[in-house]
Amino acid sequence: MNFSRSMVLVSSDPESVRRGADEIYALFEKEIAARDMEGEISISRLTDTGRPDAAPIVVIYPEAVVYGPVNAENVKEIVEEHLYKGRVAEHLLAPTRELSGRIGWLKTRKGTLPAEKRIVLRRAGRIDPENIEEYIAEDGYQALAKALTGMKATEVIDVLKESGLQGRGGAGFPTGLKWSFVAGTQSEKKYVVCNADESEPGTFKDRVILEGDPLAIIEAMTIAGYAVGADEGFVYVRGEYKLAQNRLENAVKQAREYGLLGKNIMDTAFSFDIHIHSGAGAYICGEETALLESIEGKRGEPRSRPPYPTTEGLWGKPTLVNNVETLANVPPILLNGGQWYRQFGTPSSPGTKVYTILGNVNFTGLIEVPMGITLREVVNIYGQGMKDGATFKLAQTGGSSGSVIPASLQDTPMDFESFRKAGVSLGSGALLICDENTCVVDLALVLQKFFKFESCGKCTPCRVGTGRIHEILTGIVEGRGTLKDMENLDYLVDSLTRISNCGLGQTASVPINDVLKYFRPELEAHIKLGVCPCGVCPMSAPVKEPAAVA
Repeated sequence: MNFSRSMVLVSSDPESVRRGADEIYALFEKEIAARDMEGEISISRLTDTGRPDAAPIVVIYPEAVVYGPVNAENVKEIVEEHLYKGRVAEHLLAPTRELSGRIGWLKTRKGTLPAEKRIVLRRAGRIDPENIEEYIAEDGYQALAKALTGMKATEVIDVLKESGLQGRGGAGFPTGLKWSFVAGTQSEKKYVVCNADESEPGTFKDRVILEGDPLAIIEAMTIAGYAVGADEGFVYVRGEYKLAQNRLENAVKQAREYGLLGKNIMDTAFSFDIHIHSGAGAYICGEETALLESIEGKRGEPRSRPPYPTTEGLWGKPTLVNNVETLANVPPILLNGGQWYRQFGTPSSPGTKVYTILGNVNFTGLIEVPMGITLREVVNIYGQGMKDGATFKLAQTGGSSGSVIPASLQDTPMDFESFRKAGVSLGSGALLICDENTCVVDLALVLQKFFKFESCGKCTPCRVGTGRIHEILTGIVEGRGTLKDMENLDYLVDSLTRISNCGLGQTASVPINDVLKYFRPELEAHIKLGVCPCGVCPMSAPVKEPAAVA
């Protein structure tokens, strides 16, 4: 996503609109166009500022200057002084008080747009992904050279530990610690596996990395092989990702031709090779042990754990499994150092995160931003506001298995620790933004239909539980729900979470749990009143008159 040098955010909450915010927005568009600054200045709406005392508010980003209350006569001066001449119109600033609560993020972001620093996506779209020479010209393979010629395997792992990199697949497990487990296990054979089976609905971040910078994954896996003592790797690619698979195969071929894969890499004693393995469309194979079963040629079903893959993985050997985004962080960390990486994000969750933005926002797409950004920033800055001026209601943060985040949590920093404390999960990186017209019961039903279909059926809690939840929700949206259904949903959510065999069953209940926790009144309205407040569910359809008898 490309950003102009400045962004104008005009508040559009009901009080601001009542005081003329729509006219102010239109005047900003007119004045910016009159000075031929459309390419430099963008304009968007700020749906909720938390400053009704200063409405309408105008925020100039990235300077985080807050004007308000603004009227139509002030617009020309703000454009002329601030946007054109670069001088703050001091007398138009919002009343001075500590910026806290729902607009407090302006203080922490002052002076820089959140996505100015790209780490994972730094080459995507800038180089020819099928040309190894362009990759090398953009610092490619410098990290591997640094590791092989000047570092011990343990030192590579130490740098990852110092960086604080956590797994970007959703669980957030410390990457350096996982690598150390594999490195510390004695075995004559070890493997490195890249989990590129990106089957979570709404998620396409790994696809962009694989298609735009495939050699970064090859280099990262080679570094991993050196660090943990492995000599063979597999990239397990989602079967539908044909272009990504082709580019990975080309990347492996070119790396071999240049002596960067195979025997005695860079004239050292280290040898490592990689194979590309295509999945067959099973969502369950995104679970790491089911993925290993699939590579071995078996039915994709999760294994019981322990033992874990770090000690007994592929063909019973110690195996390191990381997802695409996690691995893409490795070369720049090794090249620049652990402390460099900690400049970005939060102390507990360093670095950046790649998100896909979907739903009821004006702009959808892919972003890479520091860990700790808030949903409000994502919606107002990167999504350019809610579509048609609608009100933000919720976001689902990780595809079908992600948490349903209510508006009350949209200022919670999106990092592993903050979300964990708030009782929600960050997930894989898909952000589905929903407005007030979204029925959470209907959303939950759609998600459970997906899980019912994708359950591998190995364990009873998931096989039976996902189907039973879908059955209960179907009855509720059709007007057949009872209060007993609420108790049954609570019981089923608890059962799936505690006793399902793998992550699919354990997380299938996450969105249902959040609906019960944050949107229970809406669920009860379907049952007690027989009404869908959003007018989405079948019970809300008008009753058809009987056909006239001829």
